[in-house]
Amino acid sequence: MEFLSNTNVQLYIMAYLIGSIPFGLLLAKYIGKVDIRKEGSGNIGATNVLRVLKEKNPALAKKLGGTTLALDALKGVVALIIGHLLGASEATMWAIAVFAVIGHCFSIFLWGEGGKGVATGLGVLMYMIPICALIGIATWLLFAKVFKVVSLASLIGVVAAVGSSFILHPDMVHTPVVIIGLIIFYKHSENIFRLFSGDEGKIA
Repeated sequence: MEFLSNTNVQLYIMAYLIGSIPFGLLLAKYIGKVDIRKEGSGNIGATNVLRVLKEKNPALAKKLGGTTLALDALKGVVALIIGHLLGASEATMWAIAVFAVIGHCFSIFLWGEGGKGVATGLGVLMYMIPICALIGIATWLLFAKVFKVVSLASLIGVVAAVGSSFILHPDMVHTPVVIIGLIIFYKHSENIFRLFSGDEGKIA
């Protein structure tokens, strides 16, 4: 139990647990009255919340989709703020960021299932390297508008955010950023296969 008394370990567990909160599932279930794990793509993220509820209640779909996106992004930010207030080092802060994304993608509350990690990933990057995160968000918006494929826009946005960190922050340790990017790409494995096969759906 001495291991658990370590402040950094406590912060990592905290970040994972906060990241694990499935806001999309909770909002859709208790407000939208639908289990999004059983409809649409089955994902708990904002895109599936929007897609599933759009067929039932378009006005509510936009509200819950936007709220899910914001809350998923804020999960990592909240964990990082707590770490900052407790005097965590930069290395520890980056570890907190990674654990928050892991929590979202592999939630303990969903038996290891979870979202794709884009919102939470960009949220922690916005806190740690804001300009790179803004580049990623701008790239996402551009490609989503042009191609109308959320997964493609998300993946390119992540590449832009991670890639720009090497240019704008050449002296930082990039391992945590790369890990976050790889987790997001892993969670998009099925989307990537569908993109190559031409079967990936578009947003209206």
